[in-house]
Amino acid sequence: MSPNPSVAVYAGEALARYGFGAGHPFGPDRFAAFFTALSSSPLLPAVRVLPPVAASTEALLRFHTGPYVERVRRQSLLGSGYLDYGDTPAFPGVFEAACYVVGSVLDAIARIRAGELRRAFVPIAGLHHARRDSAAGFCVFNDCGIAIETLRAVHGLRRVAYVDIDAHHGDGVFYAFERDPDLCIADLHEDGRYLYPGTGSAGESGRGPALGTKLNVPLAPGTDDARFFELWPEVERFVARSRPEFILFQCGADSLAGDPLTHLRLSPRAHAHAARRLCALADDCCGGALVALGGGGYNRDNLAAGWLAVVGALTEGDPGSQVPPRPDPTER
Repeated sequence: MSPNPSVAVYAGEALARYGFGAGHPFGPDRFAAFFTALSSSPLLPAVRVLPPVAASTEALLRFHTGPYVERVRRQSLLGSGYLDYGDTPAFPGVFEAACYVVGSVLDAIARIRAGELRRAFVPIAGLHHARRDSAAGFCVFNDCGIAIETLRAVHGLRRVAYVDIDAHHGDGVFYAFERDPDLCIADLHEDGRYLYPGTGSAGESGRGPALGTKLNVPLAPGTDDARFFELWPEVERFVARSRPEFILFQCGADSLAGDPLTHLRLSPRAHAHAARRLCALADDCCGGALVALGGGGYNRDNLAAGWLAVVGALTEGDPGSQVPPRPDPTER
């Protein structure tokens, strides 16, 4: 096996610190649940484990407003209060913790663009609710939005695809780029009539010059793998038509059956299938360039299983991996 697999997983205490305390759905123990499972799985030798990297203020300002970044910095020093209307509390060091989330995603992108990596997974990332000027839904800085802006400003790309299978609609990404014709968004999520943030109806497909470049697929409570596999081919065709130069995949595990905050009933097979098919699309369109972002997931066993399924799919076909390919459940 190659000593340098081309798939990376970012791991370390700096990422684990992004969490809102013991007992909170988004607690710091989420990272440990995943990494403990990865460490005891046959996938560990198939990936490069890389340390977290902190983002610069300059990077944050590619997406967020200056006053908001400074507000997070001040409340991080105070360690109290909320960064939104009551979902996202400040804690001592929240600014630095959020910077490590963003910076790890940007480091993965830079290494892929430099040819050092082919794909990467950042478990504590995919904070898709944060607005340009506010936190929201446990999300302080929107690493997804910052990644999109960085791919444009630093790496000179235009056509980016953002695919999101978290149970919650990625509203912070969607509305920030609703008029951007070069950002393809495909977002499968629990119907907003039943779940926060209450957005992402099928009729929301972009505005102005971006009309038709966004795809929202609301899922009824109880949606299972069978329905997901029925819907996926159209999602894949939609993304493929955009011919992306880079793919960001938010693979929140809160869409798995048994999550305490949501009502979908997917299994890790759905996450593996989505990751596998997006990897194939990335291989066809953009030299394999794909970063997967952990997103939500509040049942610890679920997030470990769902994210391991994604990592497994990312390593398939990697010459540095000796992990055998897994059967695709849609192929009989």
